[in-house]
Amino acid sequence: MHTDSEGALVDRLSSYDALVEVGVGNRPTVAAALDERGCRVTATDVDTCAVPGTVRFVRDDVTDPDVSVYSGAGAVYALNCPPELQRPLVSLASRVDADCLFTTLGGDPTLVDATPETLPTQTLYHYP
Repeated sequence: MHTDSEGALVDRLSSYDALVEVGVGNRPTVAAALDERGCRVTATDVDTCAVPGTVRFVRDDVTDPDVSVYSGAGAVYALNCPPELQRPLVSLASRVDADCLFTTLGGDPTLVDATPETLPTQTLYHYP
């Protein structure tokens, strides 16, 4: 179950049939909510993580990705994406011809030329 603060984000991302979340960590609620809405979701992280439902998990590193994991996704997204992973995220999404979307931690800058979209409780960045 996702929190109210994630509702607008889930609404926005659920327009994609297939998505990959990069760096899921111990926060699989958005991936799970997208799965509940009928999206095909793959979650990745450098560490093995538990994910619910039919969310597929693949251990992968966005800085040295297995591109086949991301092929066919309409969007590659990351939540609380640190500045040092923004360029690798954008590069990966471009390689597989997917939209790239991410949020940051409140004070972190965006290092890529991304367009901000204001959601009720956070900003979603879209590249290009």
